[in-house]
Amino acid sequence: MKPLLFALAVTLVPALASADPGQDLAQKKNCLACHGLDKKVVGPAYKDVAAKYAKDKDAVAKLAEKIQKGGSGVWGAIPMPPNQVTEDEAKTLAKWVLTVK
Repeated sequence: MKPLLFALAVTLVPALASADPGQDLAQKKNCLACHGLDKKVVGPAYKDVAAKYAKDKDAVAKLAEKIQKGGSGVWGAIPMPPNQVTEDEAKTLAKWVLTVK
């Protein structure tokens, strides 16, 4: 039985380690409490954000700023509060959001 557990661990550990850093950060910073990947929660679904900004060459900068400073009016009346993230973390999150389909 032990060789089976070892084989399972060897298979799963690389998969866990290769997770997207943006998604890991979104989980760590509780972004998923207000945003779903494909469903609106309090804020818009990430796939909808990605679709809206897909052709915007300045999307990473715009989204990173909104992530850090918050915003309102783009997705409805409920404002997004500022988030406690560094500039680099905000950019990582923005880049990841733009990949969600």
